Amino acid sequence: MMADSEARKSVLSDPRREWSFSKAINETVNGSHEFVIKGYSLAKGMGPGKYLASEIFSVGGYDWAIYFYPDGKNPEESPGYVSVFIALVSDGADVRALFELTLLDQSGKGKDKVHSHFGRGLETGPYTLKYKGSMWGYKRFFKRQSLETSDFLKDDCLSMRCTVGVVQTRTEGPKPYVSTIPPSNMDRDLKELLDSGIGSDITFKVGEHCFKAHKLVLAARSSVFEAQFYGTDADRNLDEIEMEDVEPSIFTAMLKFIYSDELPDTHEILGFGLDRLEHLLVAADRFGLDRLKILCEAKLGEEITTDTVATTLALAEQHNCTQLKTVCLKFAAAPGNLAVVMQSEGFRYLEQGHASLMSELLETIAEVDEEPTLSRKRSTSTNIDLNFNHSIDGQNGDSRRLQRRL
Repeated sequence: MMADSEARKSVLSDPRREWSFSKAINETVNGSHEFVIKGYSLAKGMGPGKYLASEIFSVGGYDWAIYFYPDGKNPEESPGYVSVFIALVSDGADVRALFELTLLDQSGKGKDKVHSHFGRGLETGPYTLKYKGSMWGYKRFFKRQSLETSDFLKDDCLSMRCTVGVVQTRTEGPKPYVSTIPPSNMDRDLKELLDSGIGSDITFKVGEHCFKAHKLVLAARSSVFEAQFYGTDADRNLDEIEMEDVEPSIFTAMLKFIYSDELPDTHEILGFGLDRLEHLLVAADRFGLDRLKILCEAKLGEEITTDTVATTLALAEQHNCTQLKTVCLKFAAAPGNLAVVMQSEGFRYLEQGHASLMSELLETIAEVDEEPTLSRKRSTSTNIDLNFNHSIDGQNGDSRRLQRRL
């Protein structure tokens, strides 16, 4: 006896022996579906075995449905009761699941009627559905006479919630060593490359300021720079460019975007005022930085006001910013905004040089005017004149006064 015990100890403590480990994990994948029955009284009298079915819903890779029997599932076992069942409606064999049926209290008191497998010990374990069409539920879910005088029925409407927990088993073995992978810091590294000027091969002179950069990085991000540095007619020895029509702060912001792919903070980088963001959009369009242009577009669209919408609209038209243009037109045409917009300096600029935009604004006003809005009262409408000092339809020098009734 002593010899056997010593032998077992030697086997267990043998450092040369290889050991393995695994575990089986049983868990449920849960999902819920709410089923509302409107016109309950019209469903009465369908007859035993006749049911109302919910839409099919999926939980745990299987499809399910709720069946509500207003006159009971069968006359022998459920006379005077409503029956409720949950059915497996997709193909499956021996699907093990937990269920919960809740009849919702519509009085606001929270006294729901709950039948649940969850949260309690089960002598026989989860319920097993053998095949497609298998059901779990209650033939005597609720006495019909009591149901019709309860808080569960309100405005001839019943509401119930079904929760299904499909049992799934998975096996886990020992996990290999996994090192912690830090987040990407490429944007930081590239910004440091820009700030340090290491390896730079091009200098931009912007006013009194000089900016060192890297041709390959610029060309990879901008088709305009690619053509300038590596196109057919490019000067391969070019090492300095004098930039015109762009401010140093705007050029700084653009370079930081090229190296980091992030829109600079409008206050920290550009200074206060959305006009700086407008200048950045112009630069993005000039150098083919489509993502930067869209980011500027989105930010400007969030910040438009009755004072700025007209000038922003003109900017959007000039630089083909379709989404921003649409936002501006709809904002300006809104009944509560139009009268104020027409008093702005930007609107006078539109009148003087943007006949096509004025025409589009009229079309947008008409669309807004025609939208069916119950709260709008036509009897309190206002007459607003839109003055054009140039032709809208090609009749040169012929000023026209168009009137819209809003």
